[in-house]
Amino acid sequence: MDVTRIRALRGPNLWSRHTAIQAIVTCQDAECAIANLPGFEARLRERFPELGDLIPADHLDTVSMAHALEFAALGLQAQAGCPVTFSRTAQTVDSGVLQVVVEYTEEDVGRLAFERAEQLCLAALNDTPFDLDATLKELRDLDEDIRLGPSTGAIVSAAVARGIPYRRLTQGSLVQFGWGSKQKRIQAAETCFTSAIAESIAQDKELTKKLLHAAGVAVPLGRPVENEDDAWAAAQEIGLPIVVKPRDGNQGKGISVNLTSEDQVRRAYRVAIEFRDDILVEKYLPGHDYRLLVIGDKLIAAARRDPPLVIGDGVHTVRELVDIVNRDPRRSDGHATSLTKIRFDEIALARLAEQGLEATTVPPRGTRVILRNNANLSTGGTATDVTDDVHPELAACAVTAAQTVGLDICGIDVVCDTMLKPLEDQGGGIVEVNAAPGLRMHLDPSFGKGRAVGEAIVGMIFPDGDNARIPVVAIAGTNGKTTTSRLIGRIFESNGLRVGMTSTDGVYIEGKRTDDGDCSGPRSARNVLLHPDVDAAVFETARGGVLREGLGFDMCDVAVITNIGIGDHLGLNFITTVDELAVVKRVIVENVAPKGTAVLNASDPVVVAMAQHCQGDVIFFSQDRANPVLATHRAQGKRVVYVERDAIICGEGRKKHSIPLANIPLTRNGTIGFQVENAMAATATGWALGYDWEVIERALAGFVSDAQTAPGRFNVFDYKGATLIADYGHNPDAIQALVGAIENMPAKRRSVVISGAGDRRDDDIRQQTEILGDAFDDVILYQDACQRGRQDGEVIALLRQGLAHASRTKQIDAITGEFIAIDSALDRLQPGDLCLILIDQVEEALAHIAKRIADAG
Repeated sequence: MDVTRIRALRGPNLWSRHTAIQAIVTCQDAECAIANLPGFEARLRERFPELGDLIPADHLDTVSMAHALEFAALGLQAQAGCPVTFSRTAQTVDSGVLQVVVEYTEEDVGRLAFERAEQLCLAALNDTPFDLDATLKELRDLDEDIRLGPSTGAIVSAAVARGIPYRRLTQGSLVQFGWGSKQKRIQAAETCFTSAIAESIAQDKELTKKLLHAAGVAVPLGRPVENEDDAWAAAQEIGLPIVVKPRDGNQGKGISVNLTSEDQVRRAYRVAIEFRDDILVEKYLPGHDYRLLVIGDKLIAAARRDPPLVIGDGVHTVRELVDIVNRDPRRSDGHATSLTKIRFDEIALARLAEQGLEATTVPPRGTRVILRNNANLSTGGTATDVTDDVHPELAACAVTAAQTVGLDICGIDVVCDTMLKPLEDQGGGIVEVNAAPGLRMHLDPSFGKGRAVGEAIVGMIFPDGDNARIPVVAIAGTNGKTTTSRLIGRIFESNGLRVGMTSTDGVYIEGKRTDDGDCSGPRSARNVLLHPDVDAAVFETARGGVLREGLGFDMCDVAVITNIGIGDHLGLNFITTVDELAVVKRVIVENVAPKGTAVLNASDPVVVAMAQHCQGDVIFFSQDRANPVLATHRAQGKRVVYVERDAIICGEGRKKHSIPLANIPLTRNGTIGFQVENAMAATATGWALGYDWEVIERALAGFVSDAQTAPGRFNVFDYKGATLIADYGHNPDAIQALVGAIENMPAKRRSVVISGAGDRRDDDIRQQTEILGDAFDDVILYQDACQRGRQDGEVIALLRQGLAHASRTKQIDAITGEFIAIDSALDRLQPGDLCLILIDQVEEALAHIAKRIADAG
């Protein structure tokens, strides 16, 4: 078994909406059916007993080594605690070569699971050992290390439940919610609304206390101290018992409470100074330790926190009791679980000494042994939910404290006897105000019910009804994608929106190109959605990016399929037929939002079949108003777009809206058929988005297909009385559409300049010139700068073969170099001639043509 080309599909893809690892697996003849491998499955299950049934999704009788790899990779992740369910193995056109796809929740974990699954299968094949326990621990540790912690995870889950898209910006807890100009960001329990000044105030315990005291909030007396002696002096001034803590500490680090002697105070100062330089001494308030969580202007949750402790059983030592408690699966070393392991460190030993105990002491049965003075969960404490007990005045006091400091999410530490009374009535007080508070104790308390903290935070960031999405349109097809994308972008602009657009010639933000080259893949789409100045996005979606990585978004408002042609990279990535290509293209249709729309070409049967895969509405378009698909759709009261009496008609039931083709310069009064289709697709998109007809018509009327607006898309020039047309058409369908367009343009003599992309099939290259040979008098062939895997002269030879039976072409020339070929064609032109130049290097070729026109005066 040979595993190659492992990829991460990071968005909705050909296989599912799940993120997944995809690999190409080549099986040897004997491995193509594990039934031919005596004892293999038994050995596999011996090494991985939890492996599920090896039943392929397509229920084929033959189960191959690739299927074993699939189920092993999925099963290892599931046993490690990852919530994965989807996997698939599919045969390619090549015998013994299969594609294996396995869902992941964390990419690094998915990749590691794939590697270990391969090792497991080989161990079973070769009857060698495999350490399952070590593998599962490795996967669990990695998953815990990189997955979102409970606080951030709860917020993300709440956002997803509301349909708000998110993206992790780092391996840590920095997360973006929403797209473009609607985006907001969080980091753990901090939001983009959290003030840096407020956070700074919260870290300064003395300043916080002064502000709260000035606001009338009950706080313990205290002051900063400079050294051990000053700490003891302050303790005497305030009166024992006291608390010693860092001035800007967090997570309870360096805090010692209920100190009643000089020795304790001095020792506590030495502990605190290890964490921070500035130390506070303040009055110890008797009572329970409570944490109140304020989000916005509301108290959302409250919990009583108890210090880490063990209960004696008369048998085990204190150290052994701690080990027993720490074996609780809810406890871990970090924050990934609901509880943290109890630390048995110097501080714990000192606390034992205060109780007259040692690590080796065996406490009597029922004895409570306290291991720390503070009750923070991060040091092993527990939490009991008391939200329903909080007195209204106490809740109001907590909100006042949060607003006084200026925090939008605030953890208020309160010491008092009960939550049932106001602080003033029981001598309690607020001892600390925390920015970025931990949410674990409220989400999954040790005792009591969890609270909807994530929902409250998301509700504060995004008001009800706001899903933080901007309009997203995805466009796929063989031809017309870029022009249609630009038209739709113009419609958005006409509606006052700032547009981000990706295409085969770059990324554009508000009309300015920010990246060049082929940017029709998912990475460019994600970059646009990250941009804070984008109000609407238009994504040209190429098949390569979908196959390579999936979509760069989870769903779109409108998916447009222009057409599916035979020359669009067939033969690459195991895509050999138009139907297989259509499955890739329709991924955007499958991921239309439930209230979104698919805009589909009714004249293309392959495109029509995609309608059944759309969970939203469908608008069909066709130049032929008698198209049966269109007629049926309209008879059902659904929306259609067609051409009638030199106008684009948008019909729904008996309602019609007409847009004269004369008002759409792109179509040249309707004479250029493929531009009419592009205009129809864009019109249908604007209609699907609910825009006013005035907005749509203004955009169509202002769009001219020149070298600046749509470079390489039927750009028309005048050169010494001859007509030049520059286009990036590079497949038989595009060539056929161009020939149809120029048939209506008068010309004394017609010439064409063409090359061929080397990564196309031989038949596709030949077919281009077979079409051209019946429409042009002169043909100039040129060799591209990049042959894409072909030998010199190979593409030109194929193009010549296509002209072998040309009915019109009389003169054929072959030239090396695109610009030399263009010059040769221009030098031959006479007034009244027409020349179609099929350019390869779009910008450079257009610049060259523009210079020749300028030089000609």
